[in-house]
Parts: sequence; C-alpha cells; structure tokens
Amino acid sequence: MRLTDFWERLEQSFGSAYAHSFAADHSFTELGGRTIDEAITHGVETATIWRAVVAAYPDRVPSRLR
Repeated sequence: MRLTDFWERLEQSFGSAYAHSFAADHSFTELGGRTIDEAITHGVETATIWRAVVAAYPDRVPSRLR
C-alpha cells in the first residue's frame, strides 16, 4: 500500500483533522508499542500498520477500506 493511500484511508476512517493527531499519539501493541508515525519512520510497511489500525478499531474503519 502506498503511503498516500494509507493516509487517505486513515483520514476517511478517523476524519482529516483527527487522523494525524491519532497517528502521532496512539501506540499500538501490534506495532511493538509504536505510534503510526514511529512505525512509518522505522520502515514498517504501511499495509502492516493498516492491519493494526483495522484490528484495533474495526468499528471505525468502513468495510470498503479493510
């Protein structure tokens, strides 16, 4: 998944204003305790990050984006 696609999905799921704050502040156990921003910086594939978001927030992510 391209990085631009990842951000589009995150913004569609969490809102454009909240998505970037969410990415900076929320840690995921599935990502080794990293935030989304930290995982991206450390080279974690965006598809892996996206799967962690979907697993943690299945009610927020529309089925068409999973």
